[in-house]
Amino acid sequence: MSGLILKNINKSFASHKVLEDISLELAQGELLVLLGSSGCGKSTLLRLIAGLEKADSGEIYINDKRVDNLPPKKRKVAMVFQNYSLYPHMTVEKNLAFPLKVAGEKRNEIKKKVIDIARMLKLSEKLKVKPGQLSGGQRQRVALGRAIIRKPSLFLLDEPLSNLDADLRMKMRQEIVRLQKELSVTTVHVTHDQTEALTMADRVALLSGGKLLQTGSPQELYGNPQSLPVAEFIGFPKINIVKAKTENNQFIPFGFNASKFNSLTDGNSLTVGIRPEAIEITAQGKFRAKVSGCEYLGEQYIIKMRFGEIELISSGRKKPLAIGQPVLFDISEKELLFFDSHTGLRINYYL
Repeated sequence: MSGLILKNINKSFASHKVLEDISLELAQGELLVLLGSSGCGKSTLLRLIAGLEKADSGEIYINDKRVDNLPPKKRKVAMVFQNYSLYPHMTVEKNLAFPLKVAGEKRNEIKKKVIDIARMLKLSEKLKVKPGQLSGGQRQRVALGRAIIRKPSLFLLDEPLSNLDADLRMKMRQEIVRLQKELSVTTVHVTHDQTEALTMADRVALLSGGKLLQTGSPQELYGNPQSLPVAEFIGFPKINIVKAKTENNQFIPFGFNASKFNSLTDGNSLTVGIRPEAIEITAQGKFRAKVSGCEYLGEQYIIKMRFGEIELISSGRKKPLAIGQPVLFDISEKELLFFDSHTGLRINYYL
């Protein structure tokens, strides 16, 4: 049984197309991260799934039951927003109990479930406290608890960590994944933060301009991007993008023997992606460049270099280099990513 199926979802606001022909399928218990920059349509898609907006066309299925014509309360969906949406006049206990009370559950059952959820979320000592007396992370836990206490068929998270500081975001990422796996509830998590996507997701769906660019595991999107926009969005530091061509059986500007690459012939004009970790600064390097920048990130230095008219970034270095210093470097040919210069689509040129 599928946890969620989206078929050819389209949505416009007035003349502005927000989502275009979106199709996705999630297995039961899967955690999908909808990733994309602001305005790409990811939050709108979440609201369509929840029933807070209506699609112009397309179908939505939850646990193999079509729900796009059902009101939100009949979809068995729980949603958590970035602003927590807690009732400030209620204690943590009453906030957690509220959805069950509305659903008409018995008082003793409500009390038992509240105690269980509070223990799971490490909130047992905070049940008599109001939200204003809690930290940001504790408020977010209450919001999560209030959503999952109803045992929804689908869990929707709309940028739930964006108001937290970096350290707390990391802890809450781990907490959400732990809860999601423990409860085995199908989950869609919306974020613009690729770190959240790469560290949390079973699969990532990357949206841009209302279109679904690629869906796959975090490793697939990073190592096997099917288009240039995917390669540019995923990864830090950003991928190096170089305009290249073939001339006299040479792959310019790096001078590789073009016969090593399948179907490359003179006159081919390509866009090449080179991950920063594929560029190694070494005394035995074939290529000469000059350092134009050096950034310290704790575990590594990020080195910017001028190679002719091209600026390249290399990552993973353990020692700094001075700006203006000449260096030699190598490139791992097997890690080059080729893209069509006109369409931006990936081309597999390796033999």
